[in-house]
Amino acid sequence: MRAQMSALPEKGKRMWSAQDVARDQVRRQAKGLDVAAVAEKVAKAAVRERESAEQLRGNGSFYAFEMDRKRLAVIWLAQHAEWRRVRDLMTAVGWSVYEPEQDAQGSVWAREREERFAGALAAQAASGEQGREGADELRAEVWLPAASSRLVRAVAYRAGLPPSQVLAQLAERIVIGEDGTVSVPPFTPSQ
Repeated sequence: MRAQMSALPEKGKRMWSAQDVARDQVRRQAKGLDVAAVAEKVAKAAVRERESAEQLRGNGSFYAFEMDRKRLAVIWLAQHAEWRRVRDLMTAVGWSVYEPEQDAQGSVWAREREERFAGALAAQAASGEQGREGADELRAEVWLPAASSRLVRAVAYRAGLPPSQVLAQLAERIVIGEDGTVSVPPFTPSQ
């Protein structure tokens, strides 16, 4: 499921917030741990949070596999908070070990993640279907010389069309001769 999750976000967007990442990791890692082991995880997360904050400020070296420093710092901040939440919950309720299924808030968050993941899969499938339907379509950005641009604009103005529609109608009427010559028979652009 991890490999699938990383493939789903749209360009420039992250599917999972730092809190989502932290909650998911802590939920999986905490399963079966006792209070002392969770307390160790809290202490380690505090150290990692502090180190990543220092690295974000430019103090010290960073990992060889460069990652977005700000995001890493936010993830460690969120993990530290989540480990503290699990520790406090276990202490308050008196659990000897952490069982994710008994953690009501953690279970709500896990269900929400699964629902978002299922929604993203459905959206990706729908997008793929639309892509297959439009596979023969071409979307192009064309830069015309000034003289050609003026002609297309003048024709578009007279026809009451945007220049892109005039170009589309020109393209629809292209005729390719046996010798490879390209021509467009005379026509009047229409709406």
